[in-house]
Amino acid sequence: MKQRKLMHTAAAAALAVAGTAVAAGAEEVRVYNWSDYIDESLLEKFEAETGYDLIYDVFDSNEVLETKLLAGGSGYDVVVPSGTFLQRQIKAGAFQKLDKSKLPNLVHMWDVIMERTAKYDPGNEYSVNYMWGTTGIGVNVGKVREVLGEDAPIDSLSLVFDPANMEKLASCGVHFLDAPSEMIPMALKYLGENPDSHDPDVIAKVEPVYAAIRPYIQKFHNSEYINALANGEICVAVGWSGDVLQARDRADEADNGVEIAYHAPKEGAQMWFDQMAIPVDAPNPEGAHAFINFMMEPENIAAATNYVYYANGNKGSWPYILPEILEDPAIYPDEETMKNLFTTTPYEPRVQRFVTRLWTKIKSGT
Repeated sequence: MKQRKLMHTAAAAALAVAGTAVAAGAEEVRVYNWSDYIDESLLEKFEAETGYDLIYDVFDSNEVLETKLLAGGSGYDVVVPSGTFLQRQIKAGAFQKLDKSKLPNLVHMWDVIMERTAKYDPGNEYSVNYMWGTTGIGVNVGKVREVLGEDAPIDSLSLVFDPANMEKLASCGVHFLDAPSEMIPMALKYLGENPDSHDPDVIAKVEPVYAAIRPYIQKFHNSEYINALANGEICVAVGWSGDVLQARDRADEADNGVEIAYHAPKEGAQMWFDQMAIPVDAPNPEGAHAFINFMMEPENIAAATNYVYYANGNKGSWPYILPEILEDPAIYPDEETMKNLFTTTPYEPRVQRFVTRLWTKIKSGT
């Protein structure tokens, strides 16, 4: 789950030499992924190794991707939806089954993650994990403790859902994800309800929770909080694990005195998965399989993890992952924490409409 800069890559000059390209319809592979979600050198490496021209575009929300997929004729060969959206899109017939004979690097995948992604994609017939992580809380440790004291509950959902805390934190800035499929389950967890509830009466219980803290939320979005945290412009962000850790590292590199920490809330955190899949009408399925298999090469997916600071579902990549990433429990949680993570399933259309209206109302504060 990522956002930010747009990337397009053209063919490497050497690959344009006469006689090197394959037939016109097959020479391009078009990939649609979350932005700032890959080491760009991998894009050039794929072109050099396969002879394909890679067209790499980015999106900033699952909703944008889903609109393209369900309208048909997206023009992409590989897309990267999140697990809950993937499940709904599989049911809608948006994807083709993988030809696993063309994916020899499947042998490197991590069984623990494949067991969890099978909840969205039974048998992992349509998709392969790209990255996974948790949704939690990023804090500017110094500012939060200055506002709330040394015993500030920085590892708890009460930090952001207790109005008494949020009223004080508003002075240093709080950002929330604009992602109802993440934020509604989080509030339900805070209330002690089933975070995967599909009952509108249960889901509606989050409205008063958000109404009480809405005046203290500076902004809802899915991208700006990284730099805002890193630069000390805000003190709290409810966001994705890798994003917060990128903010932490940017602050360290800037040596600006900002200490950023990420916590998967002790009450339980949502686990999410971004999955590589091939649209049913992909122009180049052969090239799509080549790209997915390329990204499953342990050294390649490790390079992506080393860039984005997200865990991947490829156990074979571990020897190539930077030790400070592999050994960071905020990225690769320990076994006990893993047991406390939860997943959610997509809402059926009737409930989804209710959730969309509710989230619009929450954001507007009306």
